Amino acid sequence: MSPISVIPQQMQLDDVAAVAQARNGNQEAFRVLVDRHSRSLYRLAFRMTGRAEDAEDIVQETFIKAYKQLSRFEARANVSTWLYRIAFNSAVDFLRARPRREAATDDQALERLAVAPEGPTMDDLVYAGQIGEQLQLALGGLSERERAAFLMRHYHGCSIEEIGNTLGMKTNATKHSIFRAVRKMRVALQGFARS
Repeated sequence: MSPISVIPQQMQLDDVAAVAQARNGNQEAFRVLVDRHSRSLYRLAFRMTGRAEDAEDIVQETFIKAYKQLSRFEARANVSTWLYRIAFNSAVDFLRARPRREAATDDQALERLAVAPEGPTMDDLVYAGQIGEQLQLALGGLSERERAAFLMRHYHGCSIEEIGNTLGMKTNATKHSIFRAVRKMRVALQGFARS
């Protein structure tokens, strides 16, 4: 069997099968996991750190840790939840290690979000930049758990159960963290509501 015919079969692997094959040394199976989950882990890491470079480092660290811990993954668990938990813990470790500073924004990411097909006005671009800056500051004002719960719920569409499992919290504590985060975000962003 040629290597070309092996890759398409592995690209169709579900996450649990990819983990099982990666445990047995199949590098392509682990590559499937990286390709499938790196974008969502990057978004989580970026929202937690506010910097593209830091998010990239966290995603890389997440996959290194995941590779080393393949033998500890239980097949009945959700792979994306397992990876989110590793990424969350890596981001928390990263934030604790760096001195507290104002969260930087990624100008290219803001431009991609701000540009509409009709062509936004200069005022729209300035306003979007201000919102992006305020959003990053507001996210920085949340506790690490509140920030992770908020991002997982409102940016990644995770269920309360998935968030609780990832963050090691019970259902009520998870709901309460999301509620507190939303309340804090509303207060921080209330001046940006356009009439």
